[in-house]
Amino acid sequence: MVKTILIDGHGSNNKIKINGEGEMGVVVHPHPPIDEVLAPLPFRQYMTDTGAPSGDNDMKVNGSSSSVEFCISARSDIDIYIKSIAVVIADAGAVLNEFGNISALTNGVEFSYITQSQGNLVIHEGLKTNFDFVQLGLGQPSFGTGSGSFRANNIIGNSEGFIPVIDFTATFGLQWGLRLTKGTTDKICFVIKDNVTGVDRFDAVGYGIQI
Repeated sequence: MVKTILIDGHGSNNKIKINGEGEMGVVVHPHPPIDEVLAPLPFRQYMTDTGAPSGDNDMKVNGSSSSVEFCISARSDIDIYIKSIAVVIADAGAVLNEFGNISALTNGVEFSYITQSQGNLVIHEGLKTNFDFVQLGLGQPSFGTGSGSFRANNIIGNSEGFIPVIDFTATFGLQWGLRLTKGTTDKICFVIKDNVTGVDRFDAVGYGIQI
């Protein structure tokens, strides 16, 4: 066994302490590291049918006979961390127990995190109603009362809609969100398994950082 001591390197002789369960204590600062070599930049992209920014982001498709994926895919040159996804489902007369203003879906919309190393992790197997999306977003943003709860007016024309935000830190405790590792086939996807062409708007935008 080799005894090793780690000190801070600034002459103060502060040593790292190993606690009873083998853990080291750290301080979480309220700011990013100030001496970092790689500075993170903001990232924003619609989920598209190709996974790339140039793809089609209109998720109003017929996936009843053949499922349709809308994804954010890894890039070749940068790591991406998706912290949150903002969803819009708008339709005239939309209510919580329907999808937009059409009946609750039969198969639903699958929400998956697919990585080259771990395969397909299904986060939600079947989002079938507006409420399912609101619940996945932990009821955020929370506004309105009664039958108008979580529902915004005039999102597109005179159509009402639901605008849940899926926050991976709040829901799963992932500080930086879901990682899409550069040079891999990693992706985050909504898989449409029903005909949702009847709603007025359905799309989703991912936000996070790129390094």
